[in-house]
Amino acid sequence: QGFPFSASSSQRLQAVASAITQFPASSAIFLDADGSPWPARHHLIQKDLAQTYRAIAKQGVDYFYRGDFAKVVDQWMKENGGIVRYDDFSNYQMKLREAVMSQYRGYGIVGFPPPSSGGIHVAQILNILASFELAELSEGDRYHVLVEAMKIAFADRAHFLGDTDFVPVPKGLIDSEYAKQLAQTITFDSVATDIQHGKPPGADIDLFGKHTTHISAADKWGNWVAITTTVNTSYGSKVVIPSTGVVMNNQMDDFSIKANVPNAFGLLGGEANQIEPGKRPLSSMSPTLVLKDGKPIMSLGAAGGPTIITQVVQALIGIIDLGMLPQQALAASRVHHQWQPDVTFIEKTLAEAVQLSLQKRGHKIHVRNYLGATQAVMLGEDGQLVAVTEPRVIKQNQ
Repeated sequence: QGFPFSASSSQRLQAVASAITQFPASSAIFLDADGSPWPARHHLIQKDLAQTYRAIAKQGVDYFYRGDFAKVVDQWMKENGGIVRYDDFSNYQMKLREAVMSQYRGYGIVGFPPPSSGGIHVAQILNILASFELAELSEGDRYHVLVEAMKIAFADRAHFLGDTDFVPVPKGLIDSEYAKQLAQTITFDSVATDIQHGKPPGADIDLFGKHTTHISAADKWGNWVAITTTVNTSYGSKVVIPSTGVVMNNQMDDFSIKANVPNAFGLLGGEANQIEPGKRPLSSMSPTLVLKDGKPIMSLGAAGGPTIITQVVQALIGIIDLGMLPQQALAASRVHHQWQPDVTFIEKTLAEAVQLSLQKRGHKIHVRNYLGATQAVMLGEDGQLVAVTEPRVIKQNQ
């Protein structure tokens, strides 16, 4: 039956409409007869996509990986100079990997393992912040310490992180003693200007075996879910395979194509994340579960490229350190630093006094309207589940 196009979806579509015009099947769905992007509140119906979903429901995943869908993609790729083939689908394997487990202020943090960097670096940033009494710091000091911890973690990310089937990723990255050493490099009066990757303990031997959606869910029977999925940048590769309605991603951008060459999100990577056959690219996905006394009390995650990691961290410290309600924690002004480029991204709502405080310490400020979108479900003190969706998106769509 379709759904009304939101203002935020319409805005994203306008930004990529010229690229979509290259592909007739994509244009037929997302553009009107004149080649203009659909406006907000347009009722979008995707009949081909509905048929694909029905076929998967009826025939199972074999329809997608070894059936007609894979064959149609193979044929289109051959005709249009693409390199994806039927065998790529049929040889695909789902990987079950061990979650990243850490502790923060008495809470258990369950994170997403490599090749996502989210679980490791959410844990690493929190471990660094554990050396500071965040609730007792001034707002300027707190944001400064937070940004410095982000820079340190993203420097390690660029050097160490990749698919653990191909490269060694040190478990020491989430070691609490390593985090304490890193925390000692942070000073309150100025920024660190020469941050490089560190040397976590056991780095050689103790190893881990922009158009994104996050869903958090929980039910009264105690089931908790955190799911993040993406086609990478807005509308992925802009290609819709005719008759399928499926948008193909451009996830290859998450690999490091060359040392010191940034991807679409400005992230740098090293040899650990270079392109290899059968390898999965690094991501920033950070679906996270929070435990108290071994039982889940929160599910959260975010969309927004590398800001996913820092959004999740800021939601957690808002709730755990500052005693905010989930609604308040998600609405609080966000900052982001990813080591390179050496820029502190801030939301325009951040108090002017805090902005000035950061600038005085040497932070190079770049103001954005907003930094990503977070979703969360939390168990309230009254035993009721509280679901919170990203307030910035709600405001944008009103």
